[in-house]
Amino acid sequence: MTSEAITVLGLGNLGRALAETFLRADRAVTVWNRSAAKAEGLAATVAGTAADAVAASGLVVVAMLDHQAAQQVLTGVDVRGKALVNLTSGTPGDARELAGWAAANGAEYLHGAVYAVPQTIGTDASSIIYSGSAVVHEQWQKSLAELGKVTFLGDDAGRASGYDVAILSGMYGLLGGFLHATALARANGIEAGELTPMLLSWLTDLQPALTMFAGEIDGGSYAGGESSLAMNQSGLATLIRAAEAQGVPFAGLDAFKALVDRQVAEGRGEESLARAVESF
Repeated sequence: MTSEAITVLGLGNLGRALAETFLRADRAVTVWNRSAAKAEGLAATVAGTAADAVAASGLVVVAMLDHQAAQQVLTGVDVRGKALVNLTSGTPGDARELAGWAAANGAEYLHGAVYAVPQTIGTDASSIIYSGSAVVHEQWQKSLAELGKVTFLGDDAGRASGYDVAILSGMYGLLGGFLHATALARANGIEAGELTPMLLSWLTDLQPALTMFAGEIDGGSYAGGESSLAMNQSGLATLIRAAEAQGVPFAGLDAFKALVDRQVAEGRGEESLARAVESF
């Protein structure tokens, strides 16, 4: 083992991209995967077991399917003195649980959330947020930067996942809204390609509103009311009725209106739409 050697556990799409990126940077890379065939074509050392792979390097990057798989792979492995960087998707609680396990077993733990598709790992289009061990972040920052832009969020191992689940929720809300928008458009003979430029323009114009809402939420003051709950309650009711009439109802709209309805029922109708966050 050399202190600069790197191990990658898991060779799915992300794990293989990580290994390839480290190899392009002339790192000594050891890889392990349940199916050794996944390592074909990689100019890396292929370990026979996860324990052998971990023993080979100072930095161990974990990229498994899910938290349970990461736990199973690491259980029983000697990780003393290792820097564990876990890029496996999971919840904040998952990250904190594994950080606790690492500490109890003599390892430093850093959790990361990847904002890139595998093809862009190692390019300017890739960014990864991390939280957990500042020691790992500082010692291995150069190596981590080879994967993409590095942002360190502090010593709470769950913080990166906290950002991640919030960002992904926003993403899926946007994607669900987009797909419903295209279904509504098609019901009126409008192609998705025709709709999308106008939708993108409108969504871009909404950016200042999101910044304003964020300030209201953080400040706990919703008195502005430029986009009031009552006004949006009415707008949502019309939109839901239109979607149902055209045969493309969307439960997401009903759920959003239920949040607004709750606040209006409490006498908050003239306050900002941002107050709907309190319904959660």
